Amino acid sequence: MALDTDTPLNSLGFAKPPAQTRVVVAMSGGVDSSVVAAQLASEGYDVVGVTLQLYDHGAALARKGACCAGRDIHDARRVAEETGFPHYVLDYESVFRDAVIDEFADSYLAGATPVPCIRCNERVKFRDLLETARDLEADCMATGHYIQRRTGAHGPELHRAADSARDQSYFLFSTTPEQLEYLRFPLGHLESKDATRALAARHGLQVADKPDSQDICFVPNGDYAAVIEKLRPGAAEPGEIVHADGRVLGAHRGVIHYTVGQRRGLGIGGLSEPLYVVRLDVENRRVIVGPKEMLATRIVPVREINWLGDTPFAEAGEHHVSVKVRSTRAPGEAIVRPTSATAARVELLTPEEGVSPGQACVFYETGGTRVLGGGWIWSG
Repeated sequence: MALDTDTPLNSLGFAKPPAQTRVVVAMSGGVDSSVVAAQLASEGYDVVGVTLQLYDHGAALARKGACCAGRDIHDARRVAEETGFPHYVLDYESVFRDAVIDEFADSYLAGATPVPCIRCNERVKFRDLLETARDLEADCMATGHYIQRRTGAHGPELHRAADSARDQSYFLFSTTPEQLEYLRFPLGHLESKDATRALAARHGLQVADKPDSQDICFVPNGDYAAVIEKLRPGAAEPGEIVHADGRVLGAHRGVIHYTVGQRRGLGIGGLSEPLYVVRLDVENRRVIVGPKEMLATRIVPVREINWLGDTPFAEAGEHHVSVKVRSTRAPGEAIVRPTSATAARVELLTPEEGVSPGQACVFYETGGTRVLGGGWIWSG
């Protein structure tokens, strides 16, 4: 549908008044999405809040920092009531388990280090919830993610947040061009989380000082192994801790308790050199350890690539970009060489330590803020 060139675009990019623009806001119950909903409502938009119940909220009522459960559902509902827009809670427990939790457990059992927040965005929030927003005849869906959507020469582009400390682009690399057309991220331009909390206070939101969620929502206190043992009884089978040179150094209580790059908690003290987990041999239930230099990786195989560049991914012989191989690391220069339309070998110009299967490799425009997509690291 062509835009009415005589009508100025509203803040969400539509050529009509806010009152005639319906926006579904994905509300987790935290301060970020609450601010988005309250701010859009104050601008006169036709706001509809939707919260997803993702897992057994009865078991999580007392847990602070648990997204989309118990306390948070209550907080989201209260924001909607106080601000004056409709709010719905949708039961997505079975969808979330099938699309996110089961794969998380199976990935750990296979020796990978998964990132379930990416799968949740990809398979639940930006797929199923987005379709719900369309069913509600919304013009767009807004979230509280810290990332920017900008209009480029070839359509919407994804860019890193203005606040590098809050940037969530690593967790949103799998957003497709079609989804990006429909999504809006009103907080991406803010310079700090303090600015978000100031907006919350201005709107009189009781969640203004609510702490941020720190852990994966369904993993209490960051104890991944306990969750996996509950989901997959008998998963933590004991085995050997073996040096890369073949020496058996000790025993472990289950491969799921270890990750590549780990140094502490190995239980093999008294050795002359510091040792790190360099590989997990799941088939033989072995944790392979070695010196730090064995962690350095230059070539990273990546698959399930989502490409957000302007030209077809596989047509170029190579892409010179910056990449992140962990959410907490700064991007480093790399050459991405496609091996198919959705797979590549990534050469890191500066080797990285602790690159682990199951993590994401996210591509960025070198020297800029644009997110060019990314894919999943595998063992090759």
